[in-house]
This record gives sequence, structure tokens and C-alpha cells, in this order.
Amino acid sequence: MDEEKWDFVLVSDIHQVGSEKEIKRKKFLDELSKKGFTIKKIEDRKLFYGVRAPKHFFRKYQWLLRNPDSRLQDLNAQQDIPVTTRIRIVNFILHNTVTPDLEKLRDLMKKNVFEAAFPLHEKEEVREFLKQKWARWRDIFCQQPIEKIRCYFGEKVALYFAWLGWYTYLLGFAAAVGLVVFVAGITVFNSSQVSKEICEANDTIMCPLCDQKCPFWLLADTCTYARVTHMIDNEGTVVFAMVMAIWATVFLELWKRQRAQVVTKWELYGWDEDEEELAMELINNLQHEPRRYRHSYLRSTIVLLLVLLMIVVLIGIAHALVIYRVVATALFTQSDSEFFREQANLVAVTTGAVLHYITIVVMTKINRRVALFLCDLEKPRTFSQRENNFTIKIFIFQFLTNFSSLIYIAFFLGRINGHPGNYVRIAGKWRLEECHPSGCITDLFIQMAIIMMLKQTISNVVEYLVPWLAHKIRKRQKRPKKKHLVLGEEEEAEDPCKKQWLSNYQLNEVNVFSLFDEFLEMVIQYSFTTIFVAAFPLAPLLAFFNNLFEIRLDAIKMMRLRRRMVPRKANDIGIWLQVLEAIGILAVIGNGLVIAITSDFIPVQVYKYTYGPCMKENNTAVDCLTGYINHSLSVFHIKHFEPDTNLAAGILDLVKNGTTVCRYRDYRNDEDYSHTVQFWHVFAARLAFLILFEHAALCVKLIAAWYVPDVPQSVKNNLLDKKHNNLRKELSMMEYSTEV
Repeated sequence: MDEEKWDFVLVSDIHQVGSEKEIKRKKFLDELSKKGFTIKKIEDRKLFYGVRAPKHFFRKYQWLLRNPDSRLQDLNAQQDIPVTTRIRIVNFILHNTVTPDLEKLRDLMKKNVFEAAFPLHEKEEVREFLKQKWARWRDIFCQQPIEKIRCYFGEKVALYFAWLGWYTYLLGFAAAVGLVVFVAGITVFNSSQVSKEICEANDTIMCPLCDQKCPFWLLADTCTYARVTHMIDNEGTVVFAMVMAIWATVFLELWKRQRAQVVTKWELYGWDEDEEELAMELINNLQHEPRRYRHSYLRSTIVLLLVLLMIVVLIGIAHALVIYRVVATALFTQSDSEFFREQANLVAVTTGAVLHYITIVVMTKINRRVALFLCDLEKPRTFSQRENNFTIKIFIFQFLTNFSSLIYIAFFLGRINGHPGNYVRIAGKWRLEECHPSGCITDLFIQMAIIMMLKQTISNVVEYLVPWLAHKIRKRQKRPKKKHLVLGEEEEAEDPCKKQWLSNYQLNEVNVFSLFDEFLEMVIQYSFTTIFVAAFPLAPLLAFFNNLFEIRLDAIKMMRLRRRMVPRKANDIGIWLQVLEAIGILAVIGNGLVIAITSDFIPVQVYKYTYGPCMKENNTAVDCLTGYINHSLSVFHIKHFEPDTNLAAGILDLVKNGTTVCRYRDYRNDEDYSHTVQFWHVFAARLAFLILFEHAALCVKLIAAWYVPDVPQSVKNNLLDKKHNNLRKELSMMEYSTEV
């Protein structure tokens, strides 16, 4: 039965005898035969070649590395190595076999000599266990069988699922805290003094939100918006932001411990990737010389300039989204529909968020192509180096694609738009947006909620349905045709391997970066969950429920819808750990800026302790925030509006009522519209809070990182005992040989 197990299957079209493609295919297969490979051919609508490597390849591998798979000291000793290691070695040899025309398998696949090359999903015990106990929706709350995953897909995939499981587990705690903060915000929905004042401001006339035909409006008209804002923007937000900064550090430190325990158990703690690659190179070709590390300053400069150019393009797209919001707000306010006129800002924010999601989907594909092109320019030495270079570039591009619009809303919206009578305009025509009198944080909340929900619903549905439909279509198209030829071919058609090879071929192709895509998706989600979490406390909860489905979705794709991945050995999650640590630092900075700049937390506290009624009189019956809204709104004289502002009808109505001023959100005096002393008090308080918050959060992160050791003491002691025992054994063997 073992003789019918094949390491890899190569698939080719049936080329015309004597054609160039047929000759190239024959040359490649001849090279494999010279190396001792057993090759079996099955013909259907395609040509299938099963290849099985000779045993001496694996014995050499075991001998060279003395790896955890086998501690052989005798080269002639017989011991099977894991299927994952076997597939990895064969994959390496196949892709590094050179034909007399100096072509490798990759070159032949580009020229359509071969269509596909893949290892087989076999009906082995481990696979059946994973299909029944892991790759099922009903096991969504069950623990993952990491050891079994490792045995079937290799260490790299197993570490991904171990990391994802650990991340999801700890997300549960963050989600619970976020939910408590959100519920606490709901309890103050009607009791906030600030929102009460807005709801009761029936005589506060606000300046128009656009230049043409926009009416003056009453502050009380935005009562609901104000209540929602203060439901999100409260003291609990500050506490939660600090908690999430600590959580991000604790999560990574605990993951390092978890990873150390897992890889020590697998005896991979001291595994060296370069050594394994050199060993496989020598097994494939004894005359092989290692590729040297090289660095070109010219090439690096070109890549850096192209990366900067791409960043400029992405920032330009963010500016386009800003322009859309500005123009959309102006158009909606002039709409014939009463709903659009009254909710112009909300509709512009919502449609802008949907448009941002669409740009994310489109730019993700473009970012990938650009990042791969830049990696090829760098000419990395190894696959791992290429993957690391690709990771850094694609993460930078994806980060800007996903967060550029959020950064604008959080830190620039309403702060660079000028003031009535002297607005900043796009193309000298459209005014930039203003913040609501109760703050901009609700805009950020809406943007994050829409993007996260769309990403985690539509993206997951597409991620499952596309491979599922593709598999069904391929299965239908690739039905084996019945042949009525000579007796030999009839017997070949009934070969027991044929059904298995066909069913594997009908599965979806595995991209070399398939696992990378899963990691990138989760790291972007981790960014959403931590960086702007102060504005969206429900982010960890959404991420938690998404990940419960994500684990099973990935499992089903790998086990049932895709061809078997080539197993790769690893002892950590690679450069992703550095990316996660960088996100942790960005989370501290981002949340500090959101609270200091986007939130109204600082202006409220400045008023409460500097200008409020509690500072002037000791009256416990008076709320300390009484009068805050009136204090935070500046006065503008209607007669100072710019000449081209079409407000004639509105001005006539106001003049009849004896009103000559309107209010707007800012700290400016009503004479020359320069900033007041209160503005500089608030500015200084924002800056002081930002410095204090970030230093405090970073100190707590450093203390947490120091307090929780990366490697458990038990792991260190086990490694120490192992080294001690090995040395003692070596010493005793030396003394024994000396006595003899």
C-alpha cells in the first residue's frame, strides 16, 4: 500500500507529440528520473504525473540535521520521517531541479508546460480527524487540535492557528470590558449635562453648514446626535483606552510564552532555517554553492523612492475621500428631499464610509501587485527573506489604505476648516466640513463601525463562497471522460490513484502566500481593535465574534476546498511579531491623540475645573458642567459673511426677529475672531494630557513586558536539563572509550 503513496502530482495539458512543450516536459521528467524519482503517468483530459522521491534523500536529510524528526546516529538505520517533512523536501527538489535548457519548474509553469504541482490530501487518520473534529461549523467553541494540525499542515500553519486561537481567547476579556464601557455610556444617554444643554438650546441659532441656500439652524435640532456623542465620549473612554494599551502588551508577552512552550514541545526552539535550507540544497545538488547575502544601495534607493511614491498615491486617495465628503455634504444640503437636507452630514459620513470600504477592496489587489513587484526588484536571497520584505511593504500600504480616512476624521476634521467669514475651501468653492457642537467622535465611531462590519461580514462571506463556488464549478467541468481505447489504456483508466488525483486537482489552487493573506487580515483587524478603540469600544467584541467564525472558515477552506498546502517548518510567527509590537506602540499614540484631540474630554475637564460654576461658588446642587455648551460656542456677526454667500432669505428672517449673530464651535472672540485665552488653555491641557497619557501607557507597557517573562522558567529549565544530560552522556562515552 505504501508503494501507492505519492509525494507530489504534476499536471500538464496533453501536448502534441514533438511539440516544444512536450519536449520540455520530457526533459524535466528525465532529470527527475536521473535523481531516482519514481514517476507514474495517468492520462485523462489532462496528463497526471505522480512522483515519489527515493529514500536516500530523506536519510541524508536526517543525517545532516539530526533534526527533531529523527535523532539518527546511524546513516543506514531505517526510520520514517513525518509526511510534512517529506513533502517539504520533495517540493524543494522539484522547484530546484534544472533542465538542460537551464529551466526550473517555475519557468515551465509560466510557459504552460505544467499547469499545476501539488501534494495530495490522502485518506489518512489525521486528515479524517481534522475534517470531523476541526473543520466544521458545529465545533466553533471547541479547542483546536494544534498537534494534529501540525502533523498534517506543518509547523507554520499550526503556529498561525495557535496564535489566532490565543488572540481570540484574550479578545474575549477585552470585548467584555469594551461592552461594559459601552453599556455604561448608554446609561448616561439622557443624563449628560452637556447633551441636556444642547437639547434645551431652543434659542441658540447656529451658523449655516454651507454657503448656498443652507439655512440657519437651532442647536436643539441636533439633540439625538448630541446624546449619541456623549454616550460614546465619556470618562470610561479614557479608562478603556488605557486598558487596551496594557492589553496589547500583555497579549503579546503571553503569546511569546505560549509560543516558547509549543516550539519547545516540538523540539524546534533552536531550529535554524538557514541550516535546513543549505542541507536541502546539498541533498539536491552536492556541488551547490550557497547564495551570498548581498546589498545594493542603488536598488534599495529605487525601492524606497517607489514605496514613497505609493504612499503619496494612497494619501491622494484619502484626500479624494475627503473631497467626496465635502462635496456630498454641500449637495445633500441643497437637495429637494427634506431628509437629505436635515441629515446631510450624517448621510455624507455614512456614504463616505461605504466608499472607503470599496477603495479598501480595490486597493488591496493593487497594493499586493505593487508590493510583489518591489520585492522582485530587491532580489531577496531566500523565500523567507522575500516573505519578510513583502510583509513590511504590504502592511504599510494596507495600513494607509485602511486608516487614512480614519486619521483625517480623528485628527483633522473640523480643525483646519477656518471660521465663518474666512472658511478654508477646496478649489476656492467648497468649504471643508465642521465638527458637530458636541464633537467629532461620533463621525469616527460611524466610520469604524461601518468599515469593521462590512469587512467582517461581506469579506468573510466572499472568502467562503468564492472558493466553494469555484470548487463546485471545477468539479463539474473536470468530470473524467470515458475512453474506449486499447486494453492497456482501459486498465490505466481504472487505476486506483486516478480518482484521488482527480479529486485533488479539482480543489482550488493554493497560493504561495495563502497563509500570509490570513495573517494580514488578522493583523489589520488587530489594528482596528487597538489603535482607535477609544472611539469604538465595541471593536474587540466584533473582532471576537468574527474570529470564532474565522478559525473554522480557514479550517474548512484548507481541509475541504483547497489543495494541500506545502508544509513549512517554523518556530515562531516571524516578522508578524515585530509588526504587532509596532501596532501596540501606535495604539498608545493613536488612543492618546483620539482622547486629547478628537474627544471633548479635555475641553470638558478644563471648563469643569477652570471656568465652570463649581469654581466660582460652592453649590452642590449645581452641575459643574452647567453652561459648558454656551462657553464652547463662539459668536459670529451675520454682516461679516463673505459676499458670495447666498444667505439672503435667512438673513432677512433673522433681521425681522432682531437677531444679528449666529454661533459656531470654536474659541474665538467676537471682534476680530482671533483665538481666546480659553483656546490656549484647552490647547495646553490637550498637549499635557497627550504627553502624560502616552508616557504613562508606555511605562505600563514596559513594566508589563518586564513583569511577564517571554520564556517560561519551566521551558528554560527543561532546555538546561537537556543540555546538561547530553554533555554528561558525551563525557561518560568519552571516558568509556578511553578505558577500553
